[in-house]
Amino acid sequence: MHKPVVTSPTVVSKIILVGQAPGAREPLLMRPFAWTAGKMLFQWFENSCGLNEEQFRKHIYIAAVCRCYPGKKKKGGDRVPDTEEIANCANWLKSEFSILKPELVIPVGKLAITQFMKCSALADIIGHSFNTQYNNHRIDIIPLPHPSGASPWPRIEPGKSLLIKALSQISNHSAMKRITAKFSLK
Repeated sequence: MHKPVVTSPTVVSKIILVGQAPGAREPLLMRPFAWTAGKMLFQWFENSCGLNEEQFRKHIYIAAVCRCYPGKKKKGGDRVPDTEEIANCANWLKSEFSILKPELVIPVGKLAITQFMKCSALADIIGHSFNTQYNNHRIDIIPLPHPSGASPWPRIEPGKSLLIKALSQISNHSAMKRITAKFSLK
């Protein structure tokens, strides 16, 4: 893992979005989802919930399974954090849950999803809402695919339709409705 640690600004929220780990450019900009995947992710939320990137970052806490950039694979692309790296960072996420006590968790990508539930195939879980317990706290989980341009899954069927369904569920969740109501009153 390559320092620096990349974290979200402090946001008191009942919603936590959990990604895998920072990409190569996030340490330069010192914020999660700051590059290509982030642009796509925030476009999804603007189209479905009406929150632009600035509003999203101000009202939804963004965390990650691992907090440092894992580095490149030997054959290109970012390396997936290994089980030891995930275990080394696990207390960060558990502490955030203890403090925030979220109602809704949005894990983005398979690695983040598997921290909360089993995931054999994205098509089996994207577009569904789950209620489970994490770190002695009951939460709703609405998983999303990773918005990376390297993965065509969210752009082809059944991924495209399942993504739309998942974003609709997030938009209609009571925790998200409380946030978006603040903007519809203005």
